[in-house]
Amino acid sequence: MLHHPAPTHPPPPPQPPPPPLPIPPPSSLTTTTTPPLPNPSIALQALQQQNSEPTLLLPTSSAPDTVRRPTKRLNEDIETSSNSDPQEDTVVATTQLADREREKMPPYQSKVKVLEKYHIIGFISSGTYGRVYKAKSKIAGNKGEYAIKKFKPDKEGEVIQYTGISQSACREMALCSELSHENIIHFHEIILEDKCIYMVFEYAEHDLLQIIHYHSHTPDRRPIPEATVKSVLWQLLNGISYLHQNWVLHRDLKPANIMVTAAGEVKIGDLGLARLFYKPLQSLYTGDKVVVTIWYRAPELLLGSKHYTTAIDTWAVGCIFAELLALRPIFKGEEAKMEKKSTLPFQRNQMAKIIEILGTPTKERWPEVAQNPEYNQLASFKQYNNNLEVWYNSIGQKNKHGLNLLQGLLEYDPTRRLSAQQALEHPYFHEAAKLSLKYAFPSRCISFVGPSGLIP
Repeated sequence: MLHHPAPTHPPPPPQPPPPPLPIPPPSSLTTTTTPPLPNPSIALQALQQQNSEPTLLLPTSSAPDTVRRPTKRLNEDIETSSNSDPQEDTVVATTQLADREREKMPPYQSKVKVLEKYHIIGFISSGTYGRVYKAKSKIAGNKGEYAIKKFKPDKEGEVIQYTGISQSACREMALCSELSHENIIHFHEIILEDKCIYMVFEYAEHDLLQIIHYHSHTPDRRPIPEATVKSVLWQLLNGISYLHQNWVLHRDLKPANIMVTAAGEVKIGDLGLARLFYKPLQSLYTGDKVVVTIWYRAPELLLGSKHYTTAIDTWAVGCIFAELLALRPIFKGEEAKMEKKSTLPFQRNQMAKIIEILGTPTKERWPEVAQNPEYNQLASFKQYNNNLEVWYNSIGQKNKHGLNLLQGLLEYDPTRRLSAQQALEHPYFHEAAKLSLKYAFPSRCISFVGPSGLIP
């Protein structure tokens, strides 16, 4: 039997390469935080993004085109090998072009250093986060003063090793870059150096802790004028209301974190413990072990609640209000130290200080109090009546609207506690204009550094 070979067909003619894609103008390759690119080769940019430190992120819409935008030379390379796979040739030609461009690359230029842009005047303060310095700009025409926060490097064992950015630093950088309000400290920029992160803020001459300390140490313990207290409190509530309207809990309000400029503008700072929240569907469960400095910590937190709201911030505002009036913390308890890292101790002494002034929390005053994990601890406390009015009168205060506002901010039940917006509309502020502070305070204490201006 004869076998006939299967018919053959001539091979299809080679397909022409795809036409060059239009190259967008340089303005489309810029971001809102970087100057326009000097229009280098797109292929070189792609190679740099893969093999070097990422210093610039291009818009995502241009990413798919970074290997498929042929230049004139690249088109010629593709035409000489039209019988092969066009897509493969594009990649090969791009690599060849990158090799040629690499030979013409300028020497690597390091990132800007903090001491190149700012002259360090002195040291302001330090904390668990790091250190804060006062500085002036070295840029011509910019005479502004700034506060530069230097974050501590992470520590492993006895050797300090850079292991990344801390959670609080990430929060503060993310939130500060998004927030903009007259009563929130203005964030200027971030500077990254080798194993160091700096955040640059506007400089404020005072903070509430320093102002309270100044008045409490005058010979006659001169109180802060009522108009000043009203101005500070109104601006503080105005800033907190803005945070809450933008789904941000501050969670660490205290006098040291409330700045005041020379013009009398109140600025809320230190957002390292701030968190986003969403209501009413998602109650915030915290995995953090410490939230809010103990003297300003709301009773629901002291009783172990893991679901809390913006009411924890307004409680802290109430504590700050009382401290501005009395020149001392209203609930100055002693903090119980942690014996085990896995469990938080019940802050018995702090809860006792609150009960002595506000009385024992009952189910009538706080219907959901029994749902708190540490509720059974309350049975061991001595029973007290509400003595807030007695305390208010004992410090020489006679303004009934002020007492009513304080009672609303220091309400046991978080659902009945005044919100920041409700407090702003309180009659206490209707008695006087909401003016900026017009009162002279001593400048913030600065420890001056040497002529070199080095940051240790």
